[in-house]
Amino acid sequence: MKTKSIVVLAGISLLAAGLVAATSRQATPATTPHAPHAPHASHAKHADEIKAVEQAAASFYSALNVFFTGDVGPMNQVWSHAEDVTYMGPGGGLQIGWAKVGDEWNRQAAMKLGGKVEPADMHVTVGGNLAFTVNYEKGSNIGPDGKPTTVSIRATNTFRLEGGNWKMIGHHTDLIPSLAK
Repeated sequence: MKTKSIVVLAGISLLAAGLVAATSRQATPATTPHAPHAPHASHAKHADEIKAVEQAAASFYSALNVFFTGDVGPMNQVWSHAEDVTYMGPGGGLQIGWAKVGDEWNRQAAMKLGGKVEPADMHVTVGGNLAFTVNYEKGSNIGPDGKPTTVSIRATNTFRLEGGNWKMIGHHTDLIPSLAK
C-alpha cells in the first residue's frame, strides 16, 4: 500500500509540474530549432495575454506618474481592492489588504514627489489568471529635501485577471533610503 501511495503522489507531482509548465508563459520568445513557421491559435492567445499584461503595467506606470502630482485617483483604478493585495514600496514596510495599501498610496501621494519614473527592461510572465512583471524603474523625483533625486530600482508587479481586466495585486521595489520610514 505504501508503494502504491508513493507512485500516486509521484504521478500527481508530475501532472502538476506539467500543468504549471503548460500554463506558464513568458514574454521572451523561446527559441527552438523546430519552431513552426505559421502562428498557431495558442501563440496568438499567448501574445494577446502578454499585450494585455503589458497594457496593465503601462497603466500602472501612467498612474504612478500622475500620483507624483498628488492625485491618487488613477492609482486606485489600476489596483484590485481585494484583501490579499500587497505593497512593499521604496519607503519600506509591508502593507497587506486594500485598506492598508490604499492608505499607504494616499500617504505617499500627499508627498507630491514630482518627476517621472518609467519601467525599463520589462519581462512579463502570464499563467492562467495571474501574471507578473519584473523590471527596473528609472527616472527622478523630488526628495524630502526638495532636491531632485535619481530613481533606479528593481520592481516586481503582480496582476490578477478580475472581471476581464488585469488588476495589480502586488508591487514590490527596492528601498530608496531618502523615502524609508
